[in-house]
This record gives sequence, structure tokens and C-alpha cells, in this order.
Amino acid sequence: MPHRLSQFALTVREYDEAIAFFVGVLGFTLVEDTDMGNAKRWVRVRPGGQEGGPDILLARAVNEQQLASVGNQTGGRVFLFLETDDFARDYEAWCAKGVEFVRGPSVEAYGTVGVFKDLYGNLWDLIERRDADA
Repeated sequence: MPHRLSQFALTVREYDEAIAFFVGVLGFTLVEDTDMGNAKRWVRVRPGGQEGGPDILLARAVNEQQLASVGNQTGGRVFLFLETDDFARDYEAWCAKGVEFVRGPSVEAYGTVGVFKDLYGNLWDLIERRDADA
């Protein structure tokens, strides 16, 4: 059986603020928000327009160790690489909504890229890939 990454967890402070950012600001799709009882929810989002996973499981931090990892999932390195079909459109729209780009845009051999922070400070690359035929 082939393997496929279906989802991964992103530690967040609170579910609703994370949903507001990923869905309301970045335009992701809310795939699931299920109450699991005891103040726990199963919340999954995915980039808008993407069919199928991997999904991001928004996992609320519940202890000091988990809270310490919020915003520092990868020790300050870029965490995720989000591809787009129109870098300029997304860059302008997200900047207008207050998303902080810490680097970019720049044109590289593979395409146009910029680095932004999510609401917790995790770093993401936004990439518009260059056509292989270009």
C-alpha cells in the first residue's frame, strides 16, 4: 500500500482564534470542527481550493510544554511551504489583512517566494512555482 500524509498537528493557543486566522484571513477551508467533550475539539483545516489532504489539525495546547511550542514548531525555521497559483494576489490580500511577511517577495530559480508568519509566529513560505517550460 502506498503511503500518504493525511494530516499533521499544529499546536495553537485557542481553537477559535486559530480558525479565525486560517479560515478568515488565509482563506483556508474548515474541514471539520467536532466537539470531543471536556473542552477538546477535533478541528481540521486545509488550504482553500485544495482537494484532499494533508489537513492541518489545530491542536489546542493543554500544558506548559505544549504552550511553549506554540509559534515555535520548528525552532525558528520555515515550517510549511504553501503553494499558490498567484503570488501577487495572495501577497497583496494577506498584507491588507495584516499578515506579516518577514521576507519577500523574491524571484528564485524555482519561482516567486515570500516568508510570512502565522498568528503565532510560525514561519511559512508562500510559493508560486515557475512553470517547468519557462
